Amino acid sequence: MSCEVVVLYFAKSAELAGVRTETISVPQQITSLQLWEEIVKRHSRLAAIQDQVVFALWKDGIREAMSVSEDEPKDLIKLNHEKLSADEISALVVSPCCGAVSLFIGTTRNNFEGRKVIHLEYEAYEPMAEAEIKKICTDIRLKWPSVKHIAIHHRLGSVPISEASVMVAISSPHRAESLEAVQYGINALKATVPIWKKEVYEEESSWKENKECFWAKTLK
Repeated sequence: MSCEVVVLYFAKSAELAGVRTETISVPQQITSLQLWEEIVKRHSRLAAIQDQVVFALWKDGIREAMSVSEDEPKDLIKLNHEKLSADEISALVVSPCCGAVSLFIGTTRNNFEGRKVIHLEYEAYEPMAEAEIKKICTDIRLKWPSVKHIAIHHRLGSVPISEASVMVAISSPHRAESLEAVQYGINALKATVPIWKKEVYEEESSWKENKECFWAKTLK
């Protein structure tokens, strides 16, 4: 028996395949390596990046809307193409019961290993990225129970020099918890969330693998 698999391509794999999504008919029992071999039959250029490929199985779940009172802890996650605002994200996490708001801002710098960077480009599979960020929020609350509100915003698309690509803001009664939680949050985001970055130089561009990322593993 066979089944249909919807394959989504991101970053360099999308460029080499020339498509963003396609449906493939495969046997019901199939390994990731067998699926990869089937994909390469369709898009032979992808064979060159086999050691860089990450497979992720994702099935959309049902999201339920909940009303949250102003006093309840909130996890505020946003992925979009708009310019990020430090004032906006800080205001989202302010709480009367907290004496600290810690904020991390990651910006685009104009150089990488001696090369001039024009801008960065980010893309993500948004439902999966949001789910992974939600897990980070859950982990933060387990490690630092006094944390009140958490906001994590990531910009997608083109991010010019000196503009922010990511912001993490956390409030807590005392500064130690929010400072530690913010550092954990940005490190975990870099390591686990499927967001891809392209560095655009004066004469070329390159998708960059995040050295902190541990979900990028070779096929098994």
